[in-house]
Amino acid sequence: MSQTDHALTTALAQAAATAGRAPSVHNTQPWRWRVLPDALELRVVRDRQLTATDPEGRLLVLSCGAALHHARVALAAEGWQAGVERIPDPDDADLLARLTGLTRVGTDPEAMHLVQCMRIRHTDRRPIGDEPITDSALTEITEAATAEGVRLQQLDRDQVLQLATAASQADTVGSEDPRLRAELAYWTSRADDVGLPAAVLPESPPQTTVPGRDFGRAGTLPVGPGHDQAAAYTLLYGDEDEPSTWLRAGEALSAGWLTATRLGVSVVPLSGVIEVPGTRAELRGVLAGMGHPYLVLRLGRADPTHAGPPHTPRLPVEQVVDTTAVRGT
Repeated sequence: MSQTDHALTTALAQAAATAGRAPSVHNTQPWRWRVLPDALELRVVRDRQLTATDPEGRLLVLSCGAALHHARVALAAEGWQAGVERIPDPDDADLLARLTGLTRVGTDPEAMHLVQCMRIRHTDRRPIGDEPITDSALTEITEAATAEGVRLQQLDRDQVLQLATAASQADTVGSEDPRLRAELAYWTSRADDVGLPAAVLPESPPQTTVPGRDFGRAGTLPVGPGHDQAAAYTLLYGDEDEPSTWLRAGEALSAGWLTATRLGVSVVPLSGVIEVPGTRAELRGVLAGMGHPYLVLRLGRADPTHAGPPHTPRLPVEQVVDTTAVRGT
């Protein structure tokens, strides 16, 4: 193997490892990477699908899309430009993407900064502070997300109230369904490298206009005195409702979230209203039937006077990155 080939496979393996920092629904981390001599393949791990909550795999694929964008950014930070083949094999539904056609270019300073943001990005479910987001920050976050092929719309006051009603309805559905309750309990009571530990869950329900998810158990994260009156609620959506667009929605989530992290803006994804068919249809009504909703995001400034939550655990690299195809070459 030439020095160039070795540098490429090393960069691919490192990008796949870095992608493990991506956000995923309930921290399921449902991805596995395969490093090839000249490409990087992303596969979905069906064993970590939320079969009751997400039977169609919408959030499963979206989570993998976030990891895909993380890997693209990590490669750019090391000076590699890659082409992306999304859903490259219709006969292999688990193969979501292939990064290929890699060429050496100059390192991207913006990508290097975003890789640093990957290391500090986290989900802070506390109510936000009273400082609103500036219009320029919201514009920058929106532009970063929409550059990935889907759209991000800020909801106005009336639409936020519609969202609040839908979120309450979705929470009621979840609390009354034993399969959903059992699945949520499973992913919030694990003591390994996946799922949501108590330290990232609120100790009591925050008093906010749009209710967060009821996890069915109290965490240990202090809620604090904030509210969500200064929050911006946004809806990530697109023209189609199929795996290729769910994947792009995940890439948009990653792009917007990393940009928000760089700007000091807290992001909380609200997937509960997407998980229930009835409330997902209500969100489509918010869009006047002109698109399919993928995810709601709450944007705000975290309260700086209270310590935020820790990072969620991550699977060991060897469990998510397969390097057997290049080992020993």
